[in-house]
Amino acid sequence: MAGFSMRPCGDFRTTYRQDTRIFDTTFVRNAAILGIVAVGLIPFVLDGYYVNLFIQISYFAIAALGLNILVGFTGQISLGHAAFFGFGAFASAWINNHTGIPVLLSIPLAGLVTAAVGLLFGLPAARIKGLYLAIATLAAQFILEDFFARADWFTGGSYGAAANPVNVFGYEVTDDFSFFYVCLFFLVIMYVLGSNLIRSRDGRAFVAVRDHYLSAEIMGINLTKYRLLSFGVSSFYAGVGGAIYGHYLGYVSAEGFTILLSIQFLGMIIIGGLGSVKGALMGTVFMVLLPEVMETGVSALSVFDWANSTAVTDGLAYIKEMAIGLAIILFLIFEPDGLAHRWQQIRAYWKLYPFSY
Repeated sequence: MAGFSMRPCGDFRTTYRQDTRIFDTTFVRNAAILGIVAVGLIPFVLDGYYVNLFIQISYFAIAALGLNILVGFTGQISLGHAAFFGFGAFASAWINNHTGIPVLLSIPLAGLVTAAVGLLFGLPAARIKGLYLAIATLAAQFILEDFFARADWFTGGSYGAAANPVNVFGYEVTDDFSFFYVCLFFLVIMYVLGSNLIRSRDGRAFVAVRDHYLSAEIMGINLTKYRLLSFGVSSFYAGVGGAIYGHYLGYVSAEGFTILLSIQFLGMIIIGGLGSVKGALMGTVFMVLLPEVMETGVSALSVFDWANSTAVTDGLAYIKEMAIGLAIILFLIFEPDGLAHRWQQIRAYWKLYPFSY
């Protein structure tokens, strides 16, 4: 999980602050800024299909980073992340509809409310771990699903809840090309906050709890505090991601936040790399694009006569559906450290010292 750092010869660090900065080299920092600018040009050079894919990547990546802080950095487990994702969507819609608070403010407020709920369900983490904690979080998933179905005052029950579009200084963001920049803004902010959190005292405590909780306790780290805090932070990220998701669709329904989505979130961080900020983003990109790639491949085979038979068509549809599960299994077997670790190996082999983030 822990990564190593490659720096070019002569790059010496004289302070602790220099040694813990987000980007190892100035080149990487400038490349990241240029990368963000390049991503910002996507609506001008690509069509709405790719803009929609980026929006999906944005809100899923924010939620996946929260789960990675909990699982990858703190060593806890959660099978109920989709429920917190959904709670954030409902909370933001409710705050905006009933208080009149602008959507841009209701999104982070929904994250805070979801964090409070996450702290409540994270209380068992103070006493249990492993399989027992997994069962407790699974129970949270089903409890919140039942809450979504019964709390008509909050979720609209079986009818769902309407989520108003984002309003920026009187301008309503109603199309994908405008909403793209809202997602880009929140994605950059949340990932910068996540990177800084991991470099902080609390972030180092998370890693200590993960690596060896007895040693961490001997060093004076309050295990209960940091286990609960990791659940709160994880739920905050899930809430923000869910709120963006809800306002993008304009409608929130409980059917979209099942245990299957929780498994997909786990798949994102496993494929990307546990204990890696960039791994959460890489895993999300992989999981969002994989069904699209499979769909393209299946469509390409349709030009052959043999591929149009009923048996082959049903088989290809099944392969497309099983691709995500198969990808998780293959990564667990052949690349358990994820795409982030593979990128580190590529850098080490090709001596890509400037790209040392």
